[in-house]
Amino acid sequence: MTKIGKRYRKAAGAIDREKRYVLAEAIRTVAAGSDTKFDESVELAMRLGVDPRHADQNVRGTVALPHGTGKAVRVAVFAKGEKAKEATEAGADFVGADDLVAKIRDEGFTDFDRAVATPDMMGAVGKIGKVLGPRGLMPNPKVGTVTMDVAAVVKSLKAGQVEYRVDKAGIVHVAVGKVSFGADKLLDNARAVITSVLRAKPASAKGNYVLTATVSTTMGPGVRIDPGDLSVAA
Repeated sequence: MTKIGKRYRKAAGAIDREKRYVLAEAIRTVAAGSDTKFDESVELAMRLGVDPRHADQNVRGTVALPHGTGKAVRVAVFAKGEKAKEATEAGADFVGADDLVAKIRDEGFTDFDRAVATPDMMGAVGKIGKVLGPRGLMPNPKVGTVTMDVAAVVKSLKAGQVEYRVDKAGIVHVAVGKVSFGADKLLDNARAVITSVLRAKPASAKGNYVLTATVSTTMGPGVRIDPGDLSVAA
């Protein structure tokens, strides 16, 4: 049996497990309950009324968090010539073409958080899809990471753009910042995510779109949010 620590029990004791909180109150409760020696991340989870097995119900997108993620994002860019230079000047951590592809293929190098590629590089990048894909690192035109405007995308990623995608259980998980941000900034970030997810509702999705929602810290218990408040809060 898993032993529950005193810190977790204390935080859980401040939460009404039967209550569905409005978003602002849920975030304040979570932020106030953090009592760890490190700056915990705050995550928003939304269970959606979609069936991810159907391609037309795969909810996916990107959103720029107003206050960033609180985390240094390492960006790799697959590009050649002038576009490689632009990526470097924009702050990309790793820039290369066939040499970067080879490093990933031969050495298993994946020491980055997001990847961007110019369209002409996708043939080569596709050869390492089995390495990048399972890690969520494959550039994708649907989320803007296959582009000729590499400088703008790199800057956006560095500034706090996050990608979300519904999982097999129909849940979207997104980190909306750190506890140290304070409730107001966390609320701004959460609203940005909610707005984006609501706008991404597939036309084929029927019935209630957001079934349940929870906000939690890395080590803390979840606080349930009233799904009906999300469209108002967005």
